[in-house]
Formats: sequence, structure tokens, C-alpha cells
Amino acid sequence: MKMLRAALLAVALAGAALPALAVQPDEVLADPALEARARAISANLRCMVCQNQSIDDSNAELARDLRVLVRERLLAGDTDEQVYAFVVARYGEFVLLKPAFSARNAMLWATPVVILLAGGVFLMFRRRRAQSPARALTADEEARLRELLRDG
Repeated sequence: MKMLRAALLAVALAGAALPALAVQPDEVLADPALEARARAISANLRCMVCQNQSIDDSNAELARDLRVLVRERLLAGDTDEQVYAFVVARYGEFVLLKPAFSARNAMLWATPVVILLAGGVFLMFRRRRAQSPARALTADEEARLRELLRDG
């Protein structure tokens, strides 16, 4: 039983450490403060290959290139905001795992809600029209109906 627990603990610890394996030792900056900033920025940038992973977690070559680029920008003296702006200018807003709120992405999020509301309004008016009482025939329509029934 102890062996099983030890094996499960080893597997769990190895699995928890997997994301940390993406950043290679040759990428790590000597300055711990700059490295912490680089890791924080990398955690918020999307891997363009994996798309649901941050570049900090991805082993893709493009993710490595982006991690190196982030570190180069930090070494050049850029602020975090300048690094984000540089990467977004180069790759577009899609590179951000959590894009900034803007009119463009607000429309994206609002579209399903607008479609659902429009569908609800359509169904409501359709139901009202179906439930409305039938109007009476005019005298000309009644005469035409009698004529058609007589001929048929």
C-alpha cells in the first residue's frame, strides 16, 4: 500500500512539474526579478501553435521564440505594457490569452445574446399572430366561397 501511495505521489508531482519543463534552462534570465516578470508575461501570451496553452507551458518552437523575444525586450528595458504592445503589434490580439476589452471583442461576445433575443422576439410575435382570432369573411368572400362549394 505504501508503494502504491509513493508511486501515485511521484506521478502527481511529475505531472505538476510538466508545464515548468517548457522553459529551457538557456532561456532563464540571470536576474530573478526580470525572470519573474518574463514568466508572468509568458503565462498571459497564447502559443500560436497550441492555441490553448500559454507560451510558458508550450514546447512548440514558436513558443520558445516568443519566450526569447519577451526576455530580449525586458533586457532592453521595456516595461511589461511595452512588451505586450510589441507582441500584439506583431501577432495581433489573438496572442493574448485574456484580450483587453474593446468594442471589437464586445461585439463578438454580444452577438450570441443578440441572436437569442431576436429569436425570442420573433417567436413571441409569431405565437401572437397564430393565437389571434380569425377575421370574418367579407360579403364578397362569402359569396365566392358559396359559389366554389356549389360548383365543386
